[in-house]
Amino acid sequence: MFPTHRPRRLRRTPALRRLVAETSLEPRHLVLPMFVADGIDEPREISSMPGVFQHTPDSLRRAAREAVEAGLGGLMLFGVPRPDDKDAEGSGASDPDGILNRGLRWLADEVGDATVVMADTCLDEFTDHGHCGVLDASGAVDNDLTLQRYVDMAVAQAEAGAHLLGPSGMMDGQVAAIRKALDDAGYADVGQLAYSAKYASAFYGPFREAVGSSLQGDRRTYQQDSANRRESLREVDLDIDEGADMVMVKPAMSYLDVLRETADRSPVPVVAYQISGEYSMITAAAQNGWIDRDAAILESLTSIRRAGADVVLTYWATEAAGWL
Repeated sequence: MFPTHRPRRLRRTPALRRLVAETSLEPRHLVLPMFVADGIDEPREISSMPGVFQHTPDSLRRAAREAVEAGLGGLMLFGVPRPDDKDAEGSGASDPDGILNRGLRWLADEVGDATVVMADTCLDEFTDHGHCGVLDASGAVDNDLTLQRYVDMAVAQAEAGAHLLGPSGMMDGQVAAIRKALDDAGYADVGQLAYSAKYASAFYGPFREAVGSSLQGDRRTYQQDSANRRESLREVDLDIDEGADMVMVKPAMSYLDVLRETADRSPVPVVAYQISGEYSMITAAAQNGWIDRDAAILESLTSIRRAGADVVLTYWATEAAGWL
């Protein structure tokens, strides 16, 4: 009679496994991060992220149409200005004719309400020093001066047609400041996906190539320490209190414990970002024949969902949606 309990019974066939699967992964759960670059005539592949491109206006629209056809939940747009257009204040971020705001208008015109158009609300791509905010005389990021720049940027993005803004700079009070500015400007319906638990991670390296970052040094004075867990929950609680409509944990795969705790306590949808380094590690291992690429992608995305993410930002969003 031993063993009486045989859990393997429910694993015997694909149909049985599908029947009892506890976690689902659907195209609507996925958001595609996209890069639109100023001053290029052809899409430019990012060398450290094979298969990911800086887009031209035409290729951006084409990729957006493909994402909609695949059933994706949304698109998160990042702007890549020309080096000569960067300055200490990141003025291109709030310029209606800056590359990110033009890109948002292109997306809004192309997809309308067929998917959710999201905007990265941060200055790092637009500053000549590469930090996410305005620097004071000592070279440190000035939190409160930076909030005013975020306010200007947020209103410009709402005017450009973004459905959701993504404040990602980890400035104290950024969600509340942006919420008030949007409401005062008549954009009460524009929401915020707050990057609430964003860690200072070694896995961001390829992204900095993707956006042409000018960063010297690091962002450890405002992004979270990877050694900390309770701190992230405090950040999440503060952002929700300030009016965040969704909260994010970033990165995803090295922070599944934080993601699970955030999901267990959050009254709003929880998002996780499978970041550039996570993409590049799987891609590189697969190119060397060390792992099964497609299986690893789906396993990683399912694991992020299993840990509690309602939505996953991933550079494989359109491709994975096709498999699903």
